Amino acid sequence: MNVVPLPPWIVLDRILESWLLEDIGRGDRSTNTLLAGGVRTGKAQWIAKEAGAIAGLPFAQRVFHLLNEEVEFVALVGEGEKCQRGQAIARLEGSLDALLMGERVALNIVMHLSGIASLTRKYVEQIADLPTKLVDTRKTTPGMRLLEKYATQVGGAVNHRMGLDDAVMLKDNHIAAAGGIAEAIALIRERIPYPLTIEVETESLEQVEIALAQGADIIMLDNMPLEMIRQAVPTIRRHNPRIKIEASGNITLDTIRPVAETGVDYISSSAPITRSSWLDLSMRLDIQ
Repeated sequence: MNVVPLPPWIVLDRILESWLLEDIGRGDRSTNTLLAGGVRTGKAQWIAKEAGAIAGLPFAQRVFHLLNEEVEFVALVGEGEKCQRGQAIARLEGSLDALLMGERVALNIVMHLSGIASLTRKYVEQIADLPTKLVDTRKTTPGMRLLEKYATQVGGAVNHRMGLDDAVMLKDNHIAAAGGIAEAIALIRERIPYPLTIEVETESLEQVEIALAQGADIIMLDNMPLEMIRQAVPTIRRHNPRIKIEASGNITLDTIRPVAETGVDYISSSAPITRSSWLDLSMRLDIQ
């Protein structure tokens, strides 16, 4: 299992609170009415309804604590640990209104992130014995990037840029706007702060040669046929073995290993996020 650091709560709490506010609105009509007679406590378990890798339990715990800090939330599996159908993955105890009001938001988070972690794990396992690393992309759900990229890490991937300010990546439209790779790199290099790196997206061996001549730090081989990647990698290595090579485009569970075997450093794919399905979980309540 990967030990993945959590984003800071000062950032996450605003996100989690907004999701709770969206769901609760002016009040939980069902819970508030049923429990109008006074405070009651309860116990619950979270059960996996299918097998997969679990991710997001610390966020679920925080959701319940935002509603009532005395709720006890005990994770029964570690982040990234695989669970089986019917397995209990968490135990809860505390104020019944907090358990009921937080149930949907907390479950949604963990089901979504566990789906991402589960699919990411499948991709990573295809290349586990090779030095190539799987990295994610910025194809994320608006408002969910921090958590979705956390989930890919839990699944064994490496985060690519979190946002546009992390590094320079010159994609096809940037190159077209500048008039070419050489022009784009020359303009960027004069203006960006140290020590930002420059990554260039290339689609042909000719573009690879131009990027090398201009001193790109990272070269992306984008949507290249496998045979072209096999030609590009040794060309880059001969020019400068320190340049990082990333392959991207049309990466599937069937194609990721042949691409990794070409010797690229990284393979980027949006699939673990954009093609993942939620892992089905449910909460079973025991009334005290």
